[in-house]
Amino acid sequence: MEAARDQLTAGDVFYYADEFHLSWFPTLRAMWSPKGQPVMIPTPAQPTKHYGIGAVNDHTGDTVVLFKRHKRRQEIAELLDALLDKHPTGTIYVAWDTASTHEDDEGETVLRAAAGRLVLLYLPTYSPWLNPIEMLWRQFRREVTHNELFQTVKSLLAAARDFFDRYHRQPVRTLSVIGSHAQDLI
Repeated sequence: MEAARDQLTAGDVFYYADEFHLSWFPTLRAMWSPKGQPVMIPTPAQPTKHYGIGAVNDHTGDTVVLFKRHKRRQEIAELLDALLDKHPTGTIYVAWDTASTHEDDEGETVLRAAAGRLVLLYLPTYSPWLNPIEMLWRQFRREVTHNELFQTVKSLLAAARDFFDRYHRQPVRTLSVIGSHAQDLI
Protein backbone atom coordinates (compact mmCIF):
# COMPACT_ATOMS: atom_id res chain seq x y z
CA MET A 1 0.00 0.00 0.00
CA GLU A 2 2.81 2.41 0.87
CA ALA A 3 4.48 1.69 -2.47
CA ALA A 4 1.27 2.61 -4.34
CA ARG A 5 0.90 5.77 -2.25
CA ASP A 6 4.49 6.95 -2.43
CA GLN A 7 5.36 6.00 -6.01
CA LEU A 8 2.46 7.32 -8.07
CA THR A 9 3.00 7.98 -11.73
CA ALA A 10 1.92 11.29 -13.28
CA GLY A 11 -1.88 11.57 -13.37
CA ASP A 12 -2.48 8.95 -10.66
CA VAL A 13 -4.05 9.80 -7.28
CA PHE A 14 -4.19 8.11 -3.89
CA TYR A 15 -7.16 8.55 -1.54
CA TYR A 16 -7.94 7.29 1.94
CA ALA A 17 -11.68 6.78 2.34
CA ASP A 18 -14.16 5.98 5.10
CA GLU A 19 -17.55 6.88 6.56
CA PHE A 20 -18.65 8.60 9.75
CA HIS A 21 -21.93 9.01 11.64
CA LEU A 22 -23.48 12.44 11.68
CA SER A 23 -25.98 12.27 14.51
CA TRP A 24 -28.31 15.01 15.67
CA PHE A 25 -27.28 14.05 19.20
CA PRO A 26 -24.37 16.26 20.21
CA THR A 27 -21.07 14.49 20.79
CA LEU A 28 -20.32 15.19 24.43
CA ARG A 29 -16.78 15.96 25.56
CA ALA A 30 -15.28 16.97 28.85
CA MET A 31 -15.56 20.68 29.52
CA TRP A 32 -15.00 23.07 32.40
CA SER A 33 -17.80 24.47 34.51
CA PRO A 34 -18.01 26.13 37.91
CA LYS A 35 -17.86 23.64 40.79
CA GLY A 36 -21.30 22.26 41.56
CA GLN A 37 -22.84 23.64 38.34
CA PRO A 38 -22.83 20.93 35.68
CA VAL A 39 -23.14 22.06 32.10
CA MET A 40 -26.47 21.05 30.61
CA ILE A 41 -26.49 20.12 26.93
CA PRO A 42 -30.01 19.71 25.51
CA THR A 43 -30.66 16.74 23.26
CA PRO A 44 -33.38 16.14 20.69
CA ALA A 45 -36.30 13.89 21.50
CA GLN A 46 -35.78 11.77 18.40
CA PRO A 47 -32.21 11.42 17.16
CA THR A 48 -31.79 11.54 13.41
CA LYS A 49 -28.73 10.06 11.76
CA HIS A 50 -27.01 10.96 8.56
CA TYR A 51 -23.67 9.74 7.31
CA GLY A 52 -20.64 11.33 5.80
CA ILE A 53 -18.90 9.24 3.20
CA GLY A 54 -15.64 10.69 2.03
CA ALA A 55 -12.12 10.46 0.75
CA VAL A 56 -9.00 12.58 1.17
CA ASN A 57 -6.11 12.74 -1.28
CA ASP A 58 -2.96 11.96 0.70
CA HIS A 59 -0.77 14.07 -1.61
CA THR A 60 -2.85 17.18 -2.27
CA GLY A 61 -5.29 17.37 0.67
CA ASP A 62 -8.20 17.43 -1.78
CA THR A 63 -11.42 16.02 -0.30
CA VAL A 64 -14.62 14.49 -1.59
CA VAL A 65 -17.36 14.18 1.05
CA LEU A 66 -20.96 13.13 0.43
CA PHE A 67 -23.72 13.39 3.01
CA LYS A 68 -26.29 10.62 2.84
CA ARG A 69 -29.24 9.43 4.87
CA HIS A 70 -27.94 5.86 4.78
CA LYS A 71 -24.58 4.14 4.71
CA ARG A 72 -25.31 1.32 2.31
CA ARG A 73 -23.52 -0.22 -0.61
CA GLN A 74 -25.27 2.14 -3.03
CA GLU A 75 -23.88 5.22 -1.25
CA ILE A 76 -20.38 3.74 -1.23
CA ALA A 77 -20.66 3.18 -4.99
CA GLU A 78 -21.67 6.86 -5.32
CA LEU A 79 -18.41 7.90 -3.63
CA LEU A 80 -16.42 5.79 -6.08
CA ASP A 81 -18.34 7.36 -8.97
CA ALA A 82 -17.64 10.83 -7.59
CA LEU A 83 -13.91 10.06 -7.49
CA LEU A 84 -14.01 8.78 -11.07
CA ASP A 85 -15.87 11.92 -12.17
CA LYS A 86 -13.31 14.12 -10.39
CA HIS A 87 -10.39 12.34 -12.07
CA PRO A 88 -11.42 11.41 -15.64
CA THR A 89 -7.93 10.08 -16.45
CA GLY A 90 -5.23 8.22 -14.55
CA THR A 91 -5.45 5.53 -11.90
CA ILE A 92 -7.31 6.21 -8.65
CA TYR A 93 -6.09 4.24 -5.64
CA VAL A 94 -8.56 4.07 -2.74
CA ALA A 95 -7.45 2.68 0.63
CA TRP A 96 -10.18 1.88 3.14
CA ASP A 97 -11.22 -0.65 5.74
CA THR A 98 -12.86 -4.00 5.14
CA ALA A 99 -16.41 -2.95 5.98
CA SER A 100 -19.03 -5.15 4.33
CA THR A 101 -20.35 -2.12 2.41
CA HIS A 102 -16.98 -1.89 0.61
CA GLU A 103 -17.17 -5.38 -0.85
CA ASP A 104 -20.32 -5.98 -2.85
CA ASP A 105 -21.91 -6.14 -6.28
CA GLU A 106 -22.59 -2.40 -6.59
CA GLY A 107 -18.98 -1.48 -5.83
CA GLU A 108 -17.85 -4.26 -8.15
CA THR A 109 -20.00 -2.79 -10.93
CA VAL A 110 -18.30 0.61 -10.52
CA LEU A 111 -14.92 -1.13 -10.42
CA ARG A 112 -15.60 -3.01 -13.67
CA ALA A 113 -16.95 0.11 -15.39
CA ALA A 114 -13.75 1.98 -14.45
CA ALA A 115 -11.81 -0.48 -16.66
CA GLY A 116 -8.73 -0.75 -14.44
CA ARG A 117 -8.61 2.93 -13.46
CA LEU A 118 -9.88 2.25 -9.94
CA VAL A 119 -7.73 0.20 -7.55
CA LEU A 120 -9.19 -0.66 -4.14
CA LEU A 121 -6.73 -1.36 -1.32
CA TYR A 122 -7.90 -2.74 2.01
CA LEU A 123 -6.56 -1.78 5.40
CA PRO A 124 -6.45 -4.41 8.15
CA THR A 125 -9.61 -4.95 10.16
CA TYR A 126 -10.00 -2.81 13.31
CA SER A 127 -7.09 -0.48 12.54
CA PRO A 128 -8.46 3.07 12.22
CA TRP A 129 -5.03 4.51 13.11
CA LEU A 130 -3.85 3.37 9.67
CA ASN A 131 -6.49 5.49 7.90
CA PRO A 132 -5.55 9.21 8.05
CA ILE A 133 -9.06 10.33 7.12
CA GLU A 134 -10.05 9.36 10.68
CA MET A 135 -8.06 12.42 11.82
CA LEU A 136 -10.16 14.64 9.55
CA TRP A 137 -13.35 13.15 11.03
CA ARG A 138 -11.96 13.86 14.52
CA GLN A 139 -11.20 17.48 13.60
CA PHE A 140 -14.72 17.81 12.22
CA ARG A 141 -16.20 16.65 15.52
CA ARG A 142 -13.97 19.03 17.50
CA GLU A 143 -14.93 22.05 15.42
CA VAL A 144 -18.56 21.31 14.65
CA THR A 145 -20.41 18.79 16.79
CA HIS A 146 -18.75 18.55 20.24
CA ASN A 147 -21.15 19.82 22.92
CA GLU A 148 -23.36 21.43 20.29
CA LEU A 149 -27.05 20.85 19.66
CA PHE A 150 -28.23 22.20 16.34
CA GLN A 151 -31.81 23.46 16.17
CA THR A 152 -32.52 21.32 13.12
CA VAL A 153 -30.90 18.50 11.20
CA LYS A 154 -30.76 20.89 8.26
CA SER A 155 -28.58 23.30 10.26
CA LEU A 156 -26.33 20.39 11.34
CA LEU A 157 -25.86 19.36 7.70
CA ALA A 158 -25.18 22.99 6.72
CA ALA A 159 -22.48 23.26 9.41
CA ALA A 160 -20.96 19.97 8.26
CA ARG A 161 -20.90 21.12 4.62
CA ASP A 162 -19.37 24.43 5.68
CA PHE A 163 -16.58 22.64 7.57
CA PHE A 164 -15.66 20.40 4.64
CA ASP A 165 -15.94 23.28 2.15
CA ARG A 166 -13.51 25.31 4.29
CA TYR A 167 -11.02 22.47 4.48
CA HIS A 168 -11.43 21.75 0.77
CA ARG A 169 -10.36 25.35 0.08
CA GLN A 170 -7.34 24.92 2.40
CA PRO A 171 -5.67 21.68 1.30
CA VAL A 172 -2.44 22.37 3.21
CA ARG A 173 -4.50 22.58 6.40
CA THR A 174 -6.16 19.27 5.51
CA LEU A 175 -2.74 17.67 4.95
CA SER A 176 -1.64 18.93 8.35
CA VAL A 177 -4.71 17.46 10.07
CA ILE A 178 -4.28 14.03 8.46
CA GLY A 179 -0.55 14.01 9.22
CA SER A 180 0.64 13.94 5.61
CA HIS A 181 3.97 15.50 4.74
CA ALA A 182 3.13 15.57 1.05
CA GLN A 183 3.15 19.38 0.95
CA ASP A 184 6.93 19.12 1.47
CA LEU A 185 7.11 17.19 -1.80
CA ILE A 186 4.97 19.54 -3.87
